Amino acid sequence: MMRWGFVGLLALVACAPESSRQSQSQGQACPGVIAGEVATRQGMDGNEPSREPDDGRTATIIRFRKTGSTRASRVTAAGVDLARDVGAKVSFVYRNIPAVAARVTPEERRALEQSDLVESIEEDQSWSAQGLAPGLLPARVGAVAQGVLPTGEYTEALRMVQAPEVWDADGDGVLDVGAPTGEGVKVCIIDSGLDLGHPELQGAVVASRDFLDGDDDVSDRGEGGKWGLGHGTHVAGIIAARPGQGGVTDPKSHPGGMVGVAPRAPLLIARVLDLQGQTQMSIVFSAMEWCESQGARIVSMSLGGGTPTRSSLEAFKAALDHGMLVVASAGNQGGPVLYPASDPSVVAVGAVDPHERRAGFSCVGADLDLMAPGVDVLSSFPRGMGAFSQMAVSDTEPVSRSLLFSPTGNTAGRLVDCGLGDSLDACKGATCDGFVAYVRPGALPIDLAMSNVMMQGARSVIFGADDGPAGGDVDILALPRRGHWVPAVSVNQATGTMLRQRLGGHAWVNLFPVDYTHSSGTSMSAPFVSGVAALLWSARPELTPLQIRAAMQASARDLGTPGRDPVFGHGLVRAKDALQRLP
Repeated sequence: MMRWGFVGLLALVACAPESSRQSQSQGQACPGVIAGEVATRQGMDGNEPSREPDDGRTATIIRFRKTGSTRASRVTAAGVDLARDVGAKVSFVYRNIPAVAARVTPEERRALEQSDLVESIEEDQSWSAQGLAPGLLPARVGAVAQGVLPTGEYTEALRMVQAPEVWDADGDGVLDVGAPTGEGVKVCIIDSGLDLGHPELQGAVVASRDFLDGDDDVSDRGEGGKWGLGHGTHVAGIIAARPGQGGVTDPKSHPGGMVGVAPRAPLLIARVLDLQGQTQMSIVFSAMEWCESQGARIVSMSLGGGTPTRSSLEAFKAALDHGMLVVASAGNQGGPVLYPASDPSVVAVGAVDPHERRAGFSCVGADLDLMAPGVDVLSSFPRGMGAFSQMAVSDTEPVSRSLLFSPTGNTAGRLVDCGLGDSLDACKGATCDGFVAYVRPGALPIDLAMSNVMMQGARSVIFGADDGPAGGDVDILALPRRGHWVPAVSVNQATGTMLRQRLGGHAWVNLFPVDYTHSSGTSMSAPFVSGVAALLWSARPELTPLQIRAAMQASARDLGTPGRDPVFGHGLVRAKDALQRLP
């Protein structure tokens, strides 16, 4: 999910069900123009859900009754036989809780409920990614806003959590000998899989499992090789991008790319999110047990949804009792902390911007533990799926940011005011010879505004914010993954004001592919805390998960009301300060 500054908080466009919507506006369209989403046969674009189709069965978690000290695994073994005897389709069998995941018909469910062995039958809830929210263009327009790293590969967000102060105390750009780097501390990322060929992550992954397809290929891809959302690749880079192993960057960035919070931490990759960013609670439970079997000390989950159940409470408690610290994103709805971040056994992480202000989308409440960078975070992205933007209008070269999933390309033409892009006559003075459209996002969905201006001949589109305080932020928006689009960028309010003064002038927009992107969301915040925990454990491997959690909480930078509060929790996680608070 993402924060939409113009149209309210909506689900990520690329994660939402995509229809073959066409503009209903009035006006004239240029002949032969193809614009917007294109109807495709399901599966043609590889973006269908990876879960089982609707077959008349309901996804459930069947709990079996324990007696005395009987181990959960023995109870579950008997329950598996019962479930299969009545015809249930068992998908996962658990060790830590007396339960199985199974798809059942109404008749099979009634038969199971009549058995003395069955304690309860729970709904197998749907959970989803808490990002990838396309990055915000900061009000402080400058080098950092365009992706330049303050020193080498050290991003602004990395410095906010003090990671370089732990493993590069002298600031020479080289890991200090003997410093905590996360080495030997396995971090299990339960997410969408990742681009295994990304240079930043070479040598980082030590084991992997795809819980959707039942194999060891955790590439974030579907049929036909189509990429998913890139969510897991972005998360993995935040935690453990290797120094000096950069991919393709923009001309203004360090050629080494960026470095993660724990640059020597070994990663375990559990793919649970499908190509639309969705999963089931049962799949996450199975992934957690796999993480445990692989020796994980930390589980990083940038996903959530649903409500606690007896099985979920037991599953997360078992993970904690067995030595794993589970870290989860608090959610992007701005309301109460989502589950499972709100689980008492889980560390809930909210988002702050580069100025240490709470991000407006970040969830709040008594369950909030820590805050971490979650606005405009630079990290790895599937190779070539990121886009760096350059723009010139008349005598200026304003800062811009590409829309997530925008096509790349080099375009030029007269800058035309297209208003809200809400009709086929919105672009005043447009011609079918081509132009660059300036659009003020409003209530109309971004994809429909794009379709409207493209039908009038736009070769590229600039989305600008015209309302709000001077220098205010503007969301970088996302385009649907399928369909025909032109290059599109976003600019902040100050730049939008300047562009309106140059309407009619010559504009040039160039987007070219890179291996990184800026993104926002609590999905980005949780891996910062996971990385800090890995640094602490690499310094003191004998400590318990509760001791690691307590050190991060006690050392966090207090950002709100003194002490823990429902807006910032304990405050901003700080790696160096936490090391000094270890028992």
